[in-house]
Amino acid sequence: MHHRITSVAVIGAGASGAAAAAALKAERHFEIIRVFERRETPGGTWIYDPDPGQSTVPTPGLLAPHLDPRSTVPANLPASLPPLGRERWEKTPVYEALTTNVPAVAMSFSDCPFPYGPFVPHWVPKQDIQDYFSRQATDTLLALGTTVEDVTRLPRERWSLTLRKYDPTLRVDHWWKEEFDALILANGHYSVPFIPAVKGLAEYIERYPGKVVHSKTYRTASSFAGRRVLVIGNSASGHDITMALTSKASLPVYQSRHSRSRWDGREPPSGVAWKPVIDRYCAHTGSIVFADGTSFAINDIDCVIYCTGYQSSFPFWHSRANDGPLWDYSNGRLIGTYLHTFFHKYPSLGIIGMPRTLTFRSFEYQAIALARIFAGRNSTPLPDRDGMKTWEMDRARRCRQERKKFHDIPWEEGETLDYFRSLFEIAGLPTLEGDGKCPPVLDESTRWAIENLRKYPEPGKNQDDGVLDDPGLAGEGASKVADDGWVVVAADRPRGLQVLP
Repeated sequence: MHHRITSVAVIGAGASGAAAAAALKAERHFEIIRVFERRETPGGTWIYDPDPGQSTVPTPGLLAPHLDPRSTVPANLPASLPPLGRERWEKTPVYEALTTNVPAVAMSFSDCPFPYGPFVPHWVPKQDIQDYFSRQATDTLLALGTTVEDVTRLPRERWSLTLRKYDPTLRVDHWWKEEFDALILANGHYSVPFIPAVKGLAEYIERYPGKVVHSKTYRTASSFAGRRVLVIGNSASGHDITMALTSKASLPVYQSRHSRSRWDGREPPSGVAWKPVIDRYCAHTGSIVFADGTSFAINDIDCVIYCTGYQSSFPFWHSRANDGPLWDYSNGRLIGTYLHTFFHKYPSLGIIGMPRTLTFRSFEYQAIALARIFAGRNSTPLPDRDGMKTWEMDRARRCRQERKKFHDIPWEEGETLDYFRSLFEIAGLPTLEGDGKCPPVLDESTRWAIENLRKYPEPGKNQDDGVLDDPGLAGEGASKVADDGWVVVAADRPRGLQVLP
């Protein structure tokens, strides 16, 4: 770092923002720390909005820069102006029955565990994030209801943030600017929905308004009582929503799959019928044609729910002023990062929360490493710019060869521990006087939980793989299904581990 950093801004007060604030404060180095959150409370994607809001018409194939564009900043600041009044995707995708799918002992903050587990309803992580700000005494750093509308790099690697806050009394937006020595992006990536481009889909949506929706607007299965539903996708949300619909919707609930997921057996679950991917929609007849030539007529399906994920969006990022964008939408990854956390082009910029791994726990490693770097007392130095570029190119090449996403770090392949260890070694330990947080350890009990607790059974694996085909079998090593449906896939657990009901 070429200059001393004394002020840091954090965008987002979800789990990654909470980790960032705690790590920065613990360094006892920074004079100013500000956490900007556009919602009325901390919690990020775990805030539950019973009303998903007035969603815009689904737009197949459109990317986040078109759906969530950068706002026009007033020429003269500060200013008080009429409300912005356009879709900013603030509502979360949390549905009523959502539970976590990572064991609590591994998912929660290491110094603020969930009160029970292993898989908890959505209000538990939300409350945990809010409690974390209070327990770490970082709630005083929060600027709630404040949207970052523009981020522009200044000379000497400093950052200018243009901010907007709605005043409900005066019914105006207040706009102003603040400057910081460093910036951490913790704004999450589950806001802007993605619907793939399919032949005829745009015309179908226009012809039959309301018939095609994204899972971001799904809240309860009761809303689909008696309706004939086609679910697109079988990842976590696709699986959850499909199974929930079997209790209320007209059976079978159809699920269109591109490939088999790890919890799919040889046959679909009771009440579910599998379909291949959709080849095309025919707006003039209302039919939906699948890749195998089968089709649904207009009256065969009442609703199509796309469970096809979300797009990373950085609408505040001023690409022209900052010498390029942050995200490569063609390849689905950040541009110019090292360890999914640091930027070789922007030494005073960091990001937390992009890798798909143990969520809250992984955020701690990133946050502590960034805080150490910005405080100038990291244990091991970052590679030079060329070294960071080499890491990025090597990872991109390996991900292409292995056909996996750049920011996916699966535990099963052993990569997660290596990733955490790299961040751990950069951060090092706190000072003897107590400055800084200690990166968490992944002890035997935590690793056991990650490897042996499953929210859903994973059919097709035998006992040697750690999972039995028949979850009802008893005896040592057998897979056990608890009352709430989660699965223990091995009975031999390390001493001292408590799995609470």
